[in-house]
Amino acid sequence: MEVLKSPLLSGATPLSQCLDDLEHQWNRKGSSATLWRDWPHLVGPQLAMHCQPLALHGKRLTIGAKHPYWCQVLQYSRTQLLANFRSAGFAIRDLHIQRRHIATAPVLEREEEIWARHPSRYDVHGTGCCPACGSPAPAGEMALWGHCGFCRRSSLSGQ
Repeated sequence: MEVLKSPLLSGATPLSQCLDDLEHQWNRKGSSATLWRDWPHLVGPQLAMHCQPLALHGKRLTIGAKHPYWCQVLQYSRTQLLANFRSAGFAIRDLHIQRRHIATAPVLEREEEIWARHPSRYDVHGTGCCPACGSPAPAGEMALWGHCGFCRRSSLSGQ
């Protein structure tokens, strides 16, 4: 059996090579992806919490700030910020600062904090007797649902 070679596939680049090229472009000094990735390091953690890069057009960077106070801080820090960008390999020559609402990710509780107050913790809430089945159960479950977790599961499943 003879394998036919397609002229379209002869110039194809393997997927691994495409991914390597993409990663190289993202990590290239001066790229917008690198700017986003290194933002807290470039402007400092305090400023990074209140502003973010919005657009990079040529040598002009547009930065959005949450509050007029932070716009003013950016204006006063303009020279230092430009120096930081240049030393990191960005060819930024001008900053445009805008007031923008910056969406922040919700602060999620850590698992340890959730578990510390979980209603099934008998070592935290104590124990008692479930009024529905009479079995010993964590008092936190009974305070929350009026009965133990097993009775709660039964009531939710409709049994």
